[in-house]
Amino acid sequence: MKVLLSIKPEFAFKIFDGSKRYEYRRVIFRCEKVRTVVVYASAPIKEIIGEFDIGDILHDDPTALWAQTGNEAGITKKRFLEYFENRTRGYAIEVKEARKYDSPLPISSFTSWAPQSFMYI
Repeated sequence: MKVLLSIKPEFAFKIFDGSKRYEYRRVIFRCEKVRTVVVYASAPIKEIIGEFDIGDILHDDPTALWAQTGNEAGITKKRFLEYFENRTRGYAIEVKEARKYDSPLPISSFTSWAPQSFMYI
């Protein structure tokens, strides 16, 4: 099973250049059968640009998540902490193998609307 995630373009492209090995989420999908993330680069790109296989999914307090993943976060600690501000728990999805598409796909390839956070496909 796959899940479509909306990711800001600056972070989405870092997944595919290898500098971002974890995608952070405050809320995550519940289905344990999800093995692949399809990446929708949000505005201004607004296209599906690739996918990645999921490794581990870490669930912990933000301080512990940063300690475990910060070296491969692809973002600054400041932005990470701002994202998880006032949260006691968060998720880090490990990027195992990323595959950038040769040609981006329109969102209509999967659905008629872009998800706010994620959707199963």
